[in-house]
Amino acid sequence: MPELPEVETIVNGLKKEVLKRTFLNIWTDAPKLVKRRTLNDFKRNIVGRKILDIKRRAKNILFCLDTDYVLLVHQKMSGHLLIGKWKQKGKLWVPDKKGPLSEDPMNRFLHFIFFLSDGKQIALSDIRKFAKIELWKKQDLLNNKEYQSIGPEPLEKEFIFKKFKDLFKNKSGKVKQVLMDQNFIAGIGNIYASEILLEARLHPESRVEHLTDEDFKNVYKAIRKILKKGIETGGASRSDFRNIYGEKGGFQKVARVYGKEGEKCPLKCGGVVKRLKIGGRSSFYCPQCQQKK
Repeated sequence: MPELPEVETIVNGLKKEVLKRTFLNIWTDAPKLVKRRTLNDFKRNIVGRKILDIKRRAKNILFCLDTDYVLLVHQKMSGHLLIGKWKQKGKLWVPDKKGPLSEDPMNRFLHFIFFLSDGKQIALSDIRKFAKIELWKKQDLLNNKEYQSIGPEPLEKEFIFKKFKDLFKNKSGKVKQVLMDQNFIAGIGNIYASEILLEARLHPESRVEHLTDEDFKNVYKAIRKILKKGIETGGASRSDFRNIYGEKGGFQKVARVYGKEGEKCPLKCGGVVKRLKIGGRSSFYCPQCQQKK
């Protein structure tokens, strides 16, 4: 599933390409991707609307429109938004030129297309069709309990160490699962949690109630360092994720522990990376560097 760096990569790309553009039409062969309203109602309220801004909240992409509406796209497990021009040939949409959009098979599962006023299109490629597309009145979204329950953004300037430490008051559980709880802190998923805990020298099964002030400082610094690195490298493309141009991100090339089972610890401590399951997800760690607490 795209995590904070992948979603931020998509948002940054879209902001360069589609601001001030107007939605002219939509196409889909999977109307169930649209949640909360009928496809006809969605189309009626999106066509003619101009994109004024694009933001990220946790793993959600938010298109702020020139009315009081917000278009929310959550790419879920395997979805990614693409920018380009496609023409329909039979049941298929074919890119108008060669390149990643046509050559990378992960970009061919188009199930939703937004047609824009400059002739370009925003397309959702999603092999599993788990993504969701929603149109909200801005105030209704802000008042929505599920949206309100999202945890703080870890890269905001206001998210100082004290606020991070305060989150753990009366909190218990395994540190990796806590970090991946979107209601606790926004945007951290499986790949980056493993990398963060290696950076902080903490075993993924360490109990948060056993961590010291020094541990919390190390985790806080690691979160900011690793997520920023993820954004700088364009996200991780171990499986489905691609940027808006259909290109792979580069974080998987610099990841130090995720997916490295059996390899020597990158910190050169003499340990060997192991894998274990926590909450049904694979966790990678070095038993030498990352002691359980």
